[in-house]
Amino acid sequence: MNDSAEALRLYNLGLTDYQATWRAMQQFTEQRDEDTPDELWLLEHHPVYTLGLNGDIRHMIRTTDIPVVKTDRGGQITYHGPGQLVAYVLVDLRRKNLGVKRLVGALENAVIGLLGQYGLRARTRQGAPGVYVDGRKIASLGLRVRKGCSYHGLSLNVSADLSPFSAINPCGHAGLEVTSLTALDVAVHPHEVAAPLTVEIMQTLNYERVIPSRD
Repeated sequence: MNDSAEALRLYNLGLTDYQATWRAMQQFTEQRDEDTPDELWLLEHHPVYTLGLNGDIRHMIRTTDIPVVKTDRGGQITYHGPGQLVAYVLVDLRRKNLGVKRLVGALENAVIGLLGQYGLRARTRQGAPGVYVDGRKIASLGLRVRKGCSYHGLSLNVSADLSPFSAINPCGHAGLEVTSLTALDVAVHPHEVAAPLTVEIMQTLNYERVIPSRD
């Protein structure tokens, strides 16, 4: 097997602008080849609502001062902001012999495994990708596949202000409640969650080693 299939390059990017990061993912995906190692980008975003490629803006139920960006991932509308850990997975699906459903399942299982480390029982929900604790959504997923490779990924509410979710039907589901680790009495910050989430993602996607990020 190509050694690149076993390795994952990791970037911790801090607080980033959504559109600049999105364009960088697109550029990486366009330029990569069959020997390019997969990458995992861990970051937080400045406050932004993002609307999926076929999303319905009517799920924005009231206007706010937070910008809305129509993006090219799957799914409906969601919110990103400080205190939410975002993990973008730039994976060569053909090389890993993965379909989109298996990738989604692996990411969901990674989050469930992570939450279990904090004593939380989390579940998935049929027909509504993501991870839930006591019926409240704590993690969202949205992906794009181009040239057999994925980008975008998952967002996990760690210590984020959840009030912006009240302006939308989260992920297109009216009345869906959201939660976070801090709301569930787990006092952590995104940078503290990044390492254990990386380990869980590596396990569920069968990576054996991390390649140090390039400066």
